[in-house]
Formats: sequence, C-alpha cells, structure tokens
Amino acid sequence: MDRQVKRQYDTSRRRAAAQETRRAILDTATRLFVERGYAATTMAQLAESAGVAVDTVYTVAGRKPALFLHLVEAAISGTDEAVPAAERDYVREMRAEPDAARKLRRYARAIREMHARLAPLLRVARTGPPEVARIWQDITRRRADNMRLLARDLAATGQLRHELDPDEVADVIWATNSPEFYCLLVEDRGWPPERFEQWLADTWCRLLLA
Repeated sequence: MDRQVKRQYDTSRRRAAAQETRRAILDTATRLFVERGYAATTMAQLAESAGVAVDTVYTVAGRKPALFLHLVEAAISGTDEAVPAAERDYVREMRAEPDAARKLRRYARAIREMHARLAPLLRVARTGPPEVARIWQDITRRRADNMRLLARDLAATGQLRHELDPDEVADVIWATNSPEFYCLLVEDRGWPPERFEQWLADTWCRLLLA
C-alpha cells in the first residue's frame, strides 16, 4: 500500500474512532444525568460506563458544567456539535420562505423535533445545582434574542396583525416555544408530539397573523 494512502487510511480510522468515543461519552452522560441526576453523576462513573479513562472524558467534554452545556447545545442543534442559529437548516428554510404562515409551520416542526431531544435535559436542569440553572437561564435568554430576530422577519412579510409590535410577537413565540411548555402538554397531559406541533402552528397563525 502506498505510504500516503496508508497515512490517509490511518488518519480516517483514528478520526472515526475518536468520533465513536465522543458519541459514547455524550450518550452515556445523557443517560446517567437523566437516570441519576446531575449532582449524583460523577465523571468517574461516566468514564466507567462509557468504557473510557476519566482523562478522556475531560479531554473530550471538559468539566461537568461544560459537558452539560454541550448536551443542551447538541440537543438544540440536532447534531453532535453546537450549530449557530443562523446556520441551522430550518432557520435557513424559514428565512427563504416569503409566507409568514409557512414560516411558522416550519418552525413548529423544528420545535417539536428539538424539544423531544431537550425534554430529558430539562428534567435534569430542574433538579440540578445553580451551575446548571445558570446554563439553562443563559439558553433561555439567547432564545428570547433569537425570537426578536424571528419577529422582525415575520414583520417584513407584511402579514402580521397590524396592532402587534415585534416585541409582543417575539414574547408570544418565546413563551409558547419553550421546552417547559412542550413538557406540560406532551409529557404531563399526554399529547402526541405531532398534535403539539399542529396546535402550536395553528395557535401562532391565529394569534399573530392578519
């Protein structure tokens, strides 16, 4: 085998092995946090359950707060890595869509998919220490900022109710697209996720659009 080809092969194998290790750590962290809670899960337990050394966990994920933040970001993005809001596929699709109702229906689908991943981590955050609560609060504030961008995008279509200002539109969407709201209806009241998506889209259109 040519040396260059062999080096490329070895590099690809190492990269694949590193990704497999990373996935094992993240999946194990999610499972242990959900089963045992944040405070009761130690990095040593995580390493043992994932079949890696403790140092590997710290190298891959950092300290426990950084690990939890990464899990939240990955759940929001739907990938192993955090993806900025503007670079997510559904955001690009919404911005390219000229019709306000179709923007909101696409966003309702994204929220349903996202919160299915986020809901278990919300339960962890509810019972976690202050460091976890701060992470969740930061995510909540960032979501509010993103809703102001969405409200301006909706206003640019000229299809919002004329008596609504963008800040009110942003607040309404922010309140109803929260993972807490999803959990109330889907987990506590037993709504199928697809019903939640349809209801959310219909509610936004009735409340916000002319």
